[in-house]
Amino acid sequence: MSDKADQVPPDKLELYKRLIDTHPEIELKGGLKLPYTSYRGHMFSQLTKAGTVGLRMGKTEREAFLAEHNNGLLETYGTVMKEYVAVPDHLLRDTGKLLPYLEQSYAYAKTLKPKPTKRKK
Repeated sequence: MSDKADQVPPDKLELYKRLIDTHPEIELKGGLKLPYTSYRGHMFSQLTKAGTVGLRMGKTEREAFLAEHNNGLLETYGTVMKEYVAVPDHLLRDTGKLLPYLEQSYAYAKTLKPKPTKRKK
């Protein structure tokens, strides 16, 4: 059984799920502790334990997002995630306005080389 202290805030999880559910190609992974999305082994969105959504973006999109929303890079477990922007709460609550940024993040993940699998053949 999972300890609630190890879970992300339920209200933020619902908002994150609502966002991910708007895009039919993207599947939410990670359960209640650390929900995230990935493409070919590359995570491109996540919800931190503190309840902050991070989106991975290319340099141009990332800089534009940071300038437009006056927010910083995602920080989790004391580490700044250099390719991830931290989504402000007001934007997380507005799925329609946040969706294009999720699509940019997904498009960026598609440009990355697939990570090699660790499974034995």
